[in-house]
Amino acid sequence: MARKYTRIVLVLVILVFECYCCETGFSATVTYDGKALVIDGKRRILQSGSIHYPRSTPEVWPELIRKSKEGGLDVIESYVFWNYHEPKRGQYYFAGRFDLVKFVKTVQQAGLFVHLRIGPYACAEWNYGGFPVWLHFIPGIQFRTTNDQFKKEMKRFLEKIVDLMKQESLFASQGGPIILAQVENEYGNVEWAYGIGGELYVKWAAETAVSLNTTVPWVMCQQADAPDPIINTCNGFYCDGFAPNSASKPKMWTENYSGWFLAFGYAVPYRPVEDLAFAVARFFEKGGTFQNYYMYFGGTNFGRTAGGPLVATSYDYDAPIDEYGFIRQPKWGHLRGLHIAIKKCEEYLVSADPVQQSLGRNLEAHVYYKTSNDCAAFLANYDSNMDANVTFNGNSYFLPAWSVSILPDCKSVIFNTAKVVSQKNVEDFELSRSTSVKELSLASAPWSWYKEKVGIWGSNSFNSSNLLEQINTTKDSSDFLWYSTTINVNENIKQGQENQVFLVIESLGHAALVFVNKRLVGFGYGNHDDASFVLREKISLNQGTNTLDVLSMVIGLQNYGPWFDIAGAGIYSVILSDLKNVKQDLSSTEWTYQVGLQGEYLQLDSISLANSSLWSGGDAIPINQSLIWYKATFLAPEGRGPLAVNLASMGKGQAWVNGKSIGRYWPAYLSPSCGCSGKCDYRGAYDASKCLKFCGQPAQTLYHIPRSWVHPGENLLVLHEELGGDPSKISFVKRTGQEVCAHVSEVDPPPAEYWKPQLDSVSQSPQVHLTCEQGWHISSVSFASFGNPMGRCGAFRRGNCHKSIMSIVKQACIGRQGCKIPVSTTHLGEPCPGAMTSLAIQALCTA
Repeated sequence: MARKYTRIVLVLVILVFECYCCETGFSATVTYDGKALVIDGKRRILQSGSIHYPRSTPEVWPELIRKSKEGGLDVIESYVFWNYHEPKRGQYYFAGRFDLVKFVKTVQQAGLFVHLRIGPYACAEWNYGGFPVWLHFIPGIQFRTTNDQFKKEMKRFLEKIVDLMKQESLFASQGGPIILAQVENEYGNVEWAYGIGGELYVKWAAETAVSLNTTVPWVMCQQADAPDPIINTCNGFYCDGFAPNSASKPKMWTENYSGWFLAFGYAVPYRPVEDLAFAVARFFEKGGTFQNYYMYFGGTNFGRTAGGPLVATSYDYDAPIDEYGFIRQPKWGHLRGLHIAIKKCEEYLVSADPVQQSLGRNLEAHVYYKTSNDCAAFLANYDSNMDANVTFNGNSYFLPAWSVSILPDCKSVIFNTAKVVSQKNVEDFELSRSTSVKELSLASAPWSWYKEKVGIWGSNSFNSSNLLEQINTTKDSSDFLWYSTTINVNENIKQGQENQVFLVIESLGHAALVFVNKRLVGFGYGNHDDASFVLREKISLNQGTNTLDVLSMVIGLQNYGPWFDIAGAGIYSVILSDLKNVKQDLSSTEWTYQVGLQGEYLQLDSISLANSSLWSGGDAIPINQSLIWYKATFLAPEGRGPLAVNLASMGKGQAWVNGKSIGRYWPAYLSPSCGCSGKCDYRGAYDASKCLKFCGQPAQTLYHIPRSWVHPGENLLVLHEELGGDPSKISFVKRTGQEVCAHVSEVDPPPAEYWKPQLDSVSQSPQVHLTCEQGWHISSVSFASFGNPMGRCGAFRRGNCHKSIMSIVKQACIGRQGCKIPVSTTHLGEPCPGAMTSLAIQALCTA
């Protein structure tokens, strides 16, 4: 009895000790060789995922990281966002969503590693690429080249972040989770534009990074000339063909795009999980040892953080965890199976170089041997059309086109990238397109409004005799700049007639409202690929003095490209042309300028002005009016989950909840009506325009409201509407459930986690595994058939071979967060003797 008690105590001590180690960490040595990163002398195969801390809130960081870990990740990767950490030179901010230390420690508490991409250039579809705008106004500065002013500021910020991490003991050698750091970002893509200055800058950046003595390796992505000891890494949709610039460096993939970002006026891009899994498997098949999903959780561009031009507020990215923090299936589950399968091969992948074998046209195997009869293998069919049967080691294998099979013992297929057997979500779309939601309308809410004045509104306006570039004028303190002038018509106009002329305005971008005599006459705008535009309008002028007011708008500062930091915005040419084509150039006339809007100056978005007399009210809400502010209160839907506000009835503007900006909106900008297809073929090389959905619709109608931003009782919603909309049709949306389904055949492989060496895989069965979000449970089962069920998730139907198993499924699943049903006649009975069978189930998860 005493011996048994001693063993129990010992087990408890070990468990407590392991938990302590997870949260506090022991110091670790991180190095690398030509095979992999080496952590405390052990080569590691590492799966990583990007989560940008300011694109969510601290309250949900633990949940996002937990789901990442459960999905099979080892590392969380994030940029550091200089412009929000140092909004004014020498004034630092590390609180709230920008609490970098708290984020890194949250990752550590979950037992994961961190790759900290300090940059400080981020790109990331983030405003100005992460650079603070004040940097632009330092005399003589030139970004990202061998410029003393820039290097001084960059080094100062690098030191600030590294010192902060050291002070908090967050590098691996201090017992922290940071095992990698990155300097610069994708500079190799634009280095050509900087000439010899670019080459010298790369060397300086590398030397500066190493001199900071982080004790962990530094990387430079997309930088073929990265000097030793910096590891150059790959970014792209596929990186299996990449090789580092030295045989002493491991093959690493820092950005594997899980989808693509969203821009206003564009259809919604997505990436099929079969292709994403194929890309990952090919990378590890051909010697890769570290890969990172960009993004694993994309999140939201709150406020004015979105880059430009015209990057949308949603940064969902078709990631395995969606913008609201829900698991996206089947992407999350299929990749989890892939990670498990690759992990089963880890000791082979880090011990040997692959031996390539041709299996036929566009067919090959890569085999990793520990001994002559102990190996792991990847079998690949990289043909984009033809399935194939191949023979490997005397056994026959079926390989669908554009797929990889993983054999951790060179015999048993435990995973194929094209065979998706994981759970699917029936409504894997935006909340607005889901039936499992609760909607709260604001139709009966008492609205207040404030009409913005057209043109110059304050005493801080100023004059210039030419057209000014917008960003240099506003210093990004506002999206808006008023350009105002007068047009004098001296000729006599007969009563009842108008002087009609053509007004041609050319702009660098990104959008502009044009008013003549305080009346709206036109709206011009560009797009993400070309923000410039030309606005041509036929206008009427009165005799005497006429006013011309142009409200120029920026929708996110440029974040990518050579010399992107000097990309301009605003109007640069204004021409009047009469019906006889006689032109008058107004570009060099006297212009009056006003930065920002009066409502911004008054801070109408703030809670403190919610009851101000500045607001007007009444029974009839003014709708479809430009430059108007709206205000209403609402009661947040009950529960703990995230919320969204549906702004489909609005035009263009920005929204605030309880004084916090949830971002820019622009539902009036519809995507092209063509380019989408019902089903995107995953086979063949993927690019950002290959797979699109919601053509002819707004890029985004739902806008994320973090639950922590609302409270019991009344909450404040403020909108600034620029084009015109109907706020009475606004509603709040909360997800209340999720329909889940799966369809698995008896010939599909069993779950990869159950495979063990020397275990007969024939004795294991495939299974349907359904699971709900944490805190939800399976409340009903709408379909269950064992035999040859037909159709797809959301539209299953019985085939001609069917065995009723509803009672079995309900008993196993109802009331539980998840359930597993083996696909076997032993467990479910024989539906049709001699027939190939499969199991299809559809169920509803609710809170």
